[in-house]
Amino acid sequence: MEWKNILRGIAMGTSDLIPGVSGGTIAVILGIYDRLIEAISGIFSRHWKQHILFLIPLGIGMAGAILGLSRVIEFLLLEYYEPTQFFFIGLILGIIPLLLFEFRSRAVMRPVHIVAMVIGAILVASMAIIKPADTAIITEISTNTAILLFFSGWLGSMAMLLPGISGSFVLLLIGVYPTVISALSNLNILIIGIVGLGVAVGFIVSSKVIRYLLGHFPGMTFSVILGLVIGSLAVVFPGLPDTTLMWVLSILSFGAGFMIVRLLGRFSV
Repeated sequence: MEWKNILRGIAMGTSDLIPGVSGGTIAVILGIYDRLIEAISGIFSRHWKQHILFLIPLGIGMAGAILGLSRVIEFLLLEYYEPTQFFFIGLILGIIPLLLFEFRSRAVMRPVHIVAMVIGAILVASMAIIKPADTAIITEISTNTAILLFFSGWLGSMAMLLPGISGSFVLLLIGVYPTVISALSNLNILIIGIVGLGVAVGFIVSSKVIRYLLGHFPGMTFSVILGLVIGSLAVVFPGLPDTTLMWVLSILSFGAGFMIVRLLGRFSV
């Protein structure tokens, strides 16, 4: 089993627990975004075996991170919110030069690409002013709540595959993020299973669309991806720290996030 893919999965799974941070962004940092989209969309093709062999270790790493770190993420967001968010701001800023390099290797920058980039950035940045739904934690499953959780997982997974758009933030907007985190922390298998089924369906459907766009419109697609990533900075930005300790921790975590992009790049394919 490919141990590097397990580590990649851990990185992606950890990011998917954070509202505002995209697992797709981490996949781009790791250099596996195109391969990930190809593998998910090709599960039911004649080359399914090689795609499964790529996805299994990734899935193990993601599942391990999501199940094992959900309590840690809850703690960090509660006690060290600013430093945690500044760590991911560092990651996001660190990836922008990599995305620009990727763009230049596929297309020539034109005015229409800049317009698409700006539109993508505005769309994501606007999420920063949207008030998330305030919904109580779901503990009992009915037909209505099961449908809600299934389609929440579907929408969340579609967002996970797009760099710059956080699946967790989509769950927050819908109002089921506290329910999902609680289910992961307490191993509520029924809720995890319903949301997980929606995630699986969403991955397969949206990956085919993204793969088509990357294959036929690479320049425009990467322009939009760049815009989404840039716009996500507004969503992740937590405001300025209010104590000296938080300032110091935020600066250190920002620097760590920025520098770790170079380390994660060593795992690129």
